[in-house]
Amino acid sequence: MGENSSSGLSGVLELHSFLFGWFLSICVVMVPGNLLIILALRCPINTDPQNLTRVSEFHLMSLSDDPDLQPILFGMFLSMYLITVFGNLLIILAVSSESHLHTPMYFFLSNLSLADICFTSTTVPKMIVNIQTQSRAISYVGCLTQMSFYLIFACMDDMLLTVMAYDRFVAICHPLRYPVIMNPRLCGFLVLVTFLISLFESQLHNLIALQFTTFKDVEISNFFCDPSQVLSLSCSHSFTNNLVMYFVGAIYGFLPLLGILFSYYKIVSSILRIPSSGGKYKAFSTCGSHLAVVCLFYATAIGVYLGSAVSHSSRKGAVASVMYTVVTPMLNPFIYSLRNRDIKSTLKRLLSRIV
Repeated sequence: MGENSSSGLSGVLELHSFLFGWFLSICVVMVPGNLLIILALRCPINTDPQNLTRVSEFHLMSLSDDPDLQPILFGMFLSMYLITVFGNLLIILAVSSESHLHTPMYFFLSNLSLADICFTSTTVPKMIVNIQTQSRAISYVGCLTQMSFYLIFACMDDMLLTVMAYDRFVAICHPLRYPVIMNPRLCGFLVLVTFLISLFESQLHNLIALQFTTFKDVEISNFFCDPSQVLSLSCSHSFTNNLVMYFVGAIYGFLPLLGILFSYYKIVSSILRIPSSGGKYKAFSTCGSHLAVVCLFYATAIGVYLGSAVSHSSRKGAVASVMYTVVTPMLNPFIYSLRNRDIKSTLKRLLSRIV
């Protein structure tokens, strides 16, 4: 009895140590990395002052200059935004209203839905207003504010997907210790840490952006204040800009993806040891929705960044950005509701009450 409890305690400490090490590695890489960015992006001495401009506003790119397409774009993006907000709100309402969904997996899912609503709300409403008013201007302060919130919720999406992978790893690989390990205090702590890291990274980017008081141009080659696009307007060299973009992508792409891949490596190894095919299917079905969302999120994000490096068409890059800023948050509720029996049945009961 004593040996079992001691081995269980050591297993819990080992899992917590892994989680702590993952968060610590992100912070250790993030802080000195961003400080190096600040030093690297200072204007070179030989920069011609006549080529730089002190700006009060930027001009965002429109997805199309054709006047006949503007009403179609307005209706399409407005409907996609409303579907995104309504779908994710339904997920949050379903999780909060049903007591049997008060589990770590659905707790993280509801936080992911909230982050998706906020993420798409930082870019799409401004784009809809710009289409309607035929204006592409955004103030300097407004651009920094949009960039700040964009980074917070994009990073939160990324980190929450990794935390959800860790949750599935504990549930499948350590099912008997799952209630002890994933207790409410730890779940709340994980969400709080993801928010604080996202907020810290956003403020570091603002610190970098505030180093620039003059820019080479005011035309942003995207429909929102993409940090990489704002960076490209600075007075620093294009090589430095690309280096910074790939460094940030490595922090918030590679490290969280590494955590997800490690979790699924352990999950697949554990599932393969299950003797019955029915047991394997049941175990893997609990990860299906999360795996689909991870693939959609990373495939679109990586595709946009690789596409921007290969293609020199800014209009194609802006259209590709629509995939992960608009389409992915809209599809997430459908993926979870269609592949999850508990969510599907709860949503049916909620909609029947409304109707």
